[in-house]
Amino acid sequence: PQVSASAAILIEETTGRVVWAKKPEARRFPASMTKMMTAVLALENMRQDSPVAMSETAAGTESSNIGIAPLEQLTMINMVTGMMLVSDNAAAVALAEHMDGSVAAFARRMNEKAKEIGCTDTNFANPNGLPDIHHYSTAADMAKIARYCMQNPVFRDIVSTESAPVRFVYPPDKISVVHNTNKLLGRYRGMTGIKTGWTRAAGGCLATSAERHGVKLIAVVMGAPTADERFNDAEKMLDYGFSHVKMKKAFERNRTKRAVFLRGGTDYRAFVVPTGDVYFPLVDGEKGEKYAWRYDMPQFTEAPVKKGDKAGRIVITYDGKEIGDTAVVYADTVPRGFNFFARVWVEVLAFFMGG
Repeated sequence: PQVSASAAILIEETTGRVVWAKKPEARRFPASMTKMMTAVLALENMRQDSPVAMSETAAGTESSNIGIAPLEQLTMINMVTGMMLVSDNAAAVALAEHMDGSVAAFARRMNEKAKEIGCTDTNFANPNGLPDIHHYSTAADMAKIARYCMQNPVFRDIVSTESAPVRFVYPPDKISVVHNTNKLLGRYRGMTGIKTGWTRAAGGCLATSAERHGVKLIAVVMGAPTADERFNDAEKMLDYGFSHVKMKKAFERNRTKRAVFLRGGTDYRAFVVPTGDVYFPLVDGEKGEKYAWRYDMPQFTEAPVKKGDKAGRIVITYDGKEIGDTAVVYADTVPRGFNFFARVWVEVLAFFMGG
């Protein structure tokens, strides 16, 4: 694809495999794509109905598009919805202050999360992406953040919404209808999100996701010359991806079980399964021989374990290089307790297996 952006990347969403890229490691300002991180941290750490107040400081932030006055309140989910759809910078500051007391403290939380996700050249200085010399990322890192965020079903639902009413907690009768700044929603077939961004320093930025015939793609554009060209670039990249990528089922969830051996439980083992069927992306007619997968999880652990809790991951490699993973969760609940047979058997297994 011929794109105008100075940096861009296209990945397959389920594995994270890079399909195409242009200067993916080049450091750029991410603009309001930053709000992806702010949103997912709010969703992971707050109740949806928690009231969030707009402080004087937050209300004075440039580009408060919802129109929230000082001391007015929204629930967290309404604040995040408004922030993501119309890119409200003040809402991002209000969320940061609510969670950590200050923008600086919240930025530290953002950077810790970025490292956890696997970002290698990202530093956040604020929750909204307003220009700051210490606020930067790369197309590759933004794609990792977008992929992580899209695994959250509430986040995914918000960013796929074209318009929504934002209802205030205080004043209780106030409603503001917001419209998504992502012009590809409703225009590009299969579009599912994600977030626009624009400042003079950053140029046109856009993280998009789309799905067709089981193929899920994420395209990130940074440094497009104009706001419109970021959408044109993303369309070209997604078109390229859908014409070059096919998905092949590697294994089915229900046929892929592995035992984890338990100490201190009422049973000596619990089974784990991937969160869903696992597919490999094949590019330009590949057959799949270069793909492999392995479990990254402990073979022995302590009880209790709960059904649905994460136990580890399946790491997917291509030509010997790790390209992505999928979570593995417990298929059983095993409480802590004493079982003589289980205790003896797990220690026998540990002796012979080196556990």
